[in-house]
Amino acid sequence: MYTREETRSLQVGALKIGADAPVTVQSMCNTKTWDVEATVRQIKELRAAGCEIVRLAVPDTRAAEAIDRIKAQVDVPLVADIHFDYRLALMCAERGIDKIRINPGNIGGEEKVKVVADACKARNIPIRIGVNAGSLEKRLLEKYGHPCPEAMVESAQGHVDLLRKFGFEDICLSLKSSTVPLTVAAYRMAAEVFPYPLHLGVTETGTEWNGTIQSAVGIGTLLNEGIGSTIRVSLTADPVKEVSAGIAILKAAGLRKGGVKFVSCPTCGRTEIDLIGLANRVEALVRDLDRDITVAVMGCVVNGPGEAREADYGIAGGKDKGLLFKKGEVLGTYDYDQLCERLMELILSEQ
Repeated sequence: MYTREETRSLQVGALKIGADAPVTVQSMCNTKTWDVEATVRQIKELRAAGCEIVRLAVPDTRAAEAIDRIKAQVDVPLVADIHFDYRLALMCAERGIDKIRINPGNIGGEEKVKVVADACKARNIPIRIGVNAGSLEKRLLEKYGHPCPEAMVESAQGHVDLLRKFGFEDICLSLKSSTVPLTVAAYRMAAEVFPYPLHLGVTETGTEWNGTIQSAVGIGTLLNEGIGSTIRVSLTADPVKEVSAGIAILKAAGLRKGGVKFVSCPTCGRTEIDLIGLANRVEALVRDLDRDITVAVMGCVVNGPGEAREADYGIAGGKDKGLLFKKGEVLGTYDYDQLCERLMELILSEQ
C-alpha cells in the first residue's frame, strides 16, 4: 500500500486540503461569473454531484464584483481564476473568495505580486500557482528547448520563491500538461521538491470520453503513488461530468468510500443474455443510491456468483433465466425479464 505524500495543510473556506485531509474533487463553472443567477445554479448542480471546490473565471471587473453575491448563496469553497490583472485578485479577496489561482509571472512586477500576497495573507486566503506546459516562460523554453518536467518545476520554483519572498506560504501547486507522461513526470518531480499540496489534472484532454481516459491514467497513476491533494478532470463537457469522473477515479484508487460500486463482467461466447443491456439498466437503477455497497451483474451462471463473491448483491444471467445472489450465496432463479426487479427489491428491502 502506498503512503500519501506529506505536505503542508491549507484551509480553503471550511475545507482542509493537504496533509492528512482526504483528496477533494474540484471543477470549474463555464457560466459567465457576472451572471450570478446562472453561476449559482451551476455551483449548486456541481455541489449536488459531489464537487467540493468550485473555480470561477474572473476575467474582468464585472466578474469580480459578483463574487460576494455568489458567495452569499452557496456553501462550497470558491476559487477565483485570475490572469494578468492583479487588481481583480484584490477585488475577489475583499469580497470573500476562499482561494485564488494566479500565475505570479503574468500579473505584473514584484510589487503587484506583493500586494496580492499581502491581501491574501491578511485574510488567510491560499494561492494556487498554476504552471502549464503550454505557457512556460520564454527563458525556460530557450534553456530546455521544449516543455519538460524540469522546466515546469523550475517555473513553479520561481513563482514559489517570489511568494515566499513576501512571507507567503499558503501555497498550492499545479503542473499541468496536455500529455499524460509529461504531466505525471512533472508532478512526481514536484512532489520531491515542494512541501505544498498538489492540485492534479491533465489539461486540454478533449471531450468526455477521451478526456476521462487521459485523466484516469494521469491522475490515477499519481494518486496511486500517494501524490495529490485535490483533483480536477478537465473535460470539454458539462462540468458535472468532470465531478462524476473525478469521484470515480478516487473510488478506483481506493480513496473514496460511499455510494454504490458497480461491477460487471465483459461479454464472451458463453453469454446467452443481453448482458450489455442488463448491465446498463442495473447501473442506472443503483447509481444514485446512498449505500456503501457493491452490486454485480455477471453474464454466466457458472462463474458469476463465484467471481462476484465479494459483491453484496448481484445477478448472473443464463439462457432465458438468471440467478439472484447475495455475497456469493444463490437466493433464487428467475426469468430474465424479472432479474432487475428482483435485484432492486432485495437491495431496497435491506436499507
